[in-house]
Amino acid sequence: MKIEIDTDAKSLTVDGKALDLYGREAYDLVADLWMKTSWNQKYSYTFTWMGRPIIQHPEDMIRTAEVIYRLRPDVIIETGIAHGGSLIYYASLFKAMGHDGRVVGVDIEIRPHNRAALEAHELKPMITLIEGDSAAKEIVDKAAEAIRPGDTVLVILDSNHTKGHVAKELQAYHHLVTPGSYIVATDGLMEVLHDVPRGHPEWKDDNPAAAAREFAAAHPEFEIVQPEWDFNESDLDRNLTGWPDAWLRRKA
Repeated sequence: MKIEIDTDAKSLTVDGKALDLYGREAYDLVADLWMKTSWNQKYSYTFTWMGRPIIQHPEDMIRTAEVIYRLRPDVIIETGIAHGGSLIYYASLFKAMGHDGRVVGVDIEIRPHNRAALEAHELKPMITLIEGDSAAKEIVDKAAEAIRPGDTVLVILDSNHTKGHVAKELQAYHHLVTPGSYIVATDGLMEVLHDVPRGHPEWKDDNPAAAAREFAAAHPEFEIVQPEWDFNESDLDRNLTGWPDAWLRRKA
């Protein structure tokens, strides 16, 4: 694809087709390209939340906050801890909402310095850390101990992003998701990052979005659907996201 931008003429030309630089079609092209180039520049590696690195695009953080506020889950289970910023983020939302929510983080290896920082954090009483293979039955069972009868449960998968591992996690955790809630297979953007300098060719097929689509096809009780926006005074209708085809909603 060849793109030429002329700011004086207010035009964007893609493969010979001229577009209004400030129109919707040009916006979509530039937005998609920005997601790729920003990932390659590690833009999402520049943020913290209450002292802990949170490796996410800001829009995905805000869209997730909108879902959490609307859904008011009692338990959020996240696979993949890294520095723990996401766990702190979810706990802080519960705290701000005055909601007695619990956050469970699962990782095959919780590095000592990250564990120490999380154990010392003021929001740690709301967080349970579990070390082990996120797809192993005994680990899933341990995570499920946080769930009480009648709880609403949200599951976010952010560990090993290979298609095979995400498929295992989807099978392992989907039964914990309550009707109307979601299991989220993050980082499906890998599908279109296969040709950027930091990407890998195999990502074109080996990615979380592919696993999510196959799971939805085999489990009619779930559907891939972008959570609705509570507020929108624009003509836009899709997320600018690192998580395409991620939100699997369990039908009511």
